Amino acid sequence: MRVGVPMVVVCMLVGSAQAAELTRVASSFEDNDPFGMFLDFTFDRTSERSKITREWYQNGGTQDVYELFHTLVDTRMGIDAHVGIYKDLEFHAGLPIVFQHDRSWRFGAGSGPDVTTLYRNCGDARGNVCATPGLGTDHLFDVSPDGTTSYRGGLGDLTLGLAWAPFVQAKDDTKPTWTLRFDYTAPTAALLDPSVPTVDSNGNIVRGGIGDRVHRYKFATSVSKRLGAIEPYFELHYTLPWRGPGYYSNCNTGLNMGRAENCGVQAWTKEETGIHPPHVGGFIFGTEITIFERPERHQRVAFDLRGFGEYTSEGRYSNELSDLMGKLLYTSDYGTIGGHIGFVGQAAEFVLLRAYAIFSYNTEHFLTNENIGKDFSGNGTVDITDHPDEINPNYDFRVDRVGRRFRVTESWQFRIIVTANFNF
Repeated sequence: MRVGVPMVVVCMLVGSAQAAELTRVASSFEDNDPFGMFLDFTFDRTSERSKITREWYQNGGTQDVYELFHTLVDTRMGIDAHVGIYKDLEFHAGLPIVFQHDRSWRFGAGSGPDVTTLYRNCGDARGNVCATPGLGTDHLFDVSPDGTTSYRGGLGDLTLGLAWAPFVQAKDDTKPTWTLRFDYTAPTAALLDPSVPTVDSNGNIVRGGIGDRVHRYKFATSVSKRLGAIEPYFELHYTLPWRGPGYYSNCNTGLNMGRAENCGVQAWTKEETGIHPPHVGGFIFGTEITIFERPERHQRVAFDLRGFGEYTSEGRYSNELSDLMGKLLYTSDYGTIGGHIGFVGQAAEFVLLRAYAIFSYNTEHFLTNENIGKDFSGNGTVDITDHPDEINPNYDFRVDRVGRRFRVTESWQFRIIVTANFNF
């Protein structure tokens, strides 16, 4: 249910047998327990801080100028149900309630209204040049002296899925616990439209949607093995996106586009010019370390140490600059690495508490990186003069041209997750 950072799925195997978090599956029709079900209530808060720089020609060369300091605060409550539909086979469903998904920007150190490249633009998105490039007065967008914030929230996307454990160590201690998962995330959240302000003319907050109308299919496999007090585990996962009806395209409004008149012309269909959601794949590895356990009373205290890595492919979607630019932006690919430390406490059979602190880092990547266009005439180049219909409608000469692109750097995330698990 969560895109751009790693998803934590909290579940519990019915009965007294233990398994690492990623390999737990609700089970029914067991000899000693005919029905298994558990509910998770998860508080999830993410804080992200990053720098946004821009390529700019000055002092005899192209430099990366530190323009904006960006923050994101995302606070949500996840409600998930896991039901055993057969032996070691579960159906699960979850829906997040997003209280806030707020982005804020302020000028970075050394930048400001008098020196920022954001306010020194001359020329336009169509590529019309001016006499003094870099010394104009046009604004790409405005940043308030006290900072600018966009506000989003609401119900998130609904996730449905299946999990199956072909091997369970609690039933055969010669084998590890191995779990296969499939999750389908339906685009149920209200559509995110970056062209609509989230603050009205009177300064009142009007929270925008957070949905992208993209179906997501997640495939994961994980394995764990209890070895005395420790239980190492490993997971591989991949998420395939698929655009659904009603997805957003900058051509919906034509605002802030270089060649809006090319929308719908030749190959510039909505499929080509609309959202291009990224593919996401990654791995998780770690171990649970039990420091206290009384199986007969279903009591346990453990620590969970985990590392992870993730790859996000390039694509056109809402990124750290979209709400300022008022459009979806083509973002280059990047990697995420991180780790977390968690606490697991179980005082009774039916209640379990997990708490995690997670740190992660996104590698630097471009936030404005549209391709200039396609060669329709067959002359081997995109001819912006004689064949302007070859120009990508999304291409903005102010920010997508080499030497004017934006990049995000030093992107750090800190995340707190607390989950109460109730087992029935």
